[in-house]
Amino acid sequence: MNIENQQKIDGDCGIRPTHSRPLFAALLLCAGAIQAQEAVPTAIPGVVAAGTRIEFIRDGFKGTEGPVRLPDGSVIFTETQDSRITRIAADGSVSTYLENSNGSNGLGFSAYGELVSVQNREPRVGVIAPVDKVRTLADSYEGVSFGRPNDIVVGRRAGIFFTDSGAAQKPDQPPVGKPAVYQITPGGALKRIANDIERPNGVQLSPDEKVLYVANTPGEYIIAYDLGNDGSIGQRRNFAKLAGYTKTDNGYSSGADGLAVDEKGRLYATSNAGIEVFSAKGEALGIIPTPKKPQNIAFAGKDKKTLYVVGRGSAYRIALLTPGFAGRAK
Repeated sequence: MNIENQQKIDGDCGIRPTHSRPLFAALLLCAGAIQAQEAVPTAIPGVVAAGTRIEFIRDGFKGTEGPVRLPDGSVIFTETQDSRITRIAADGSVSTYLENSNGSNGLGFSAYGELVSVQNREPRVGVIAPVDKVRTLADSYEGVSFGRPNDIVVGRRAGIFFTDSGAAQKPDQPPVGKPAVYQITPGGALKRIANDIERPNGVQLSPDEKVLYVANTPGEYIIAYDLGNDGSIGQRRNFAKLAGYTKTDNGYSSGADGLAVDEKGRLYATSNAGIEVFSAKGEALGIIPTPKKPQNIAFAGKDKKTLYVVGRGSAYRIALLTPGFAGRAK
């Protein structure tokens, strides 16, 4: 091996080639570690300490979405392109959790421990594990198939909420659903609660389930709806202004995607700017920078104080000061 290459690896990230880790693999890991080191958070009181290390886990995933915590503190996320669900253990090791996920994107757990997902190969929402509980909960609205189900949150009181970011109409094919946000009530009824959002993406509930948040990818604001005790939906309002709203090659967009909440009711939103953090009142508290543009996030770990970040084929994690909301998996 070239001595200069060895010094480069050792000096930059301390990852050395071994018999089981050849030079090429070591260089890939080193590149990821260096990249993670370039994103260094400034302090956000109660959220993250200044200089906290963003740990690179691995890259090369095929579509990175839908992270959610497992009961043991590990995290699973979806590789949408490979129709697979992947698990990251506490030690950072990666393994396959479930194959043939029908293009699952967002994930959530029911009160009975069932893994629920929005699926976009054959568009539907349903339970995908355990095997004896697999079933479809919804696959169309008013006779029209969903377009591209995107994200989901499973509430304790108000039922299931999910987004459909829509899909282009294919020639000689039946029409598909336009972008919308849906609710499956505890009684199993499917309701469309919004169809005026350009591209609804991430969806989340406040800890008390009195507010529903929706990320609109091209929009400047996180959208919110107040929820009644009976699960009824209030009027749409702009909740928080996104710093990631910038001009792109395709026009202005915030890149808003995944959402998470901590036990204090703060909302974390991925955008073009990184992970934007807001108070329960929508006040901007700061931004956690990420090595790559993030797609989705989830609190995990035994104490739920680790924020896992997936996006652009990579996975990272960062230790935070306040745990995620403990009342549900997501």
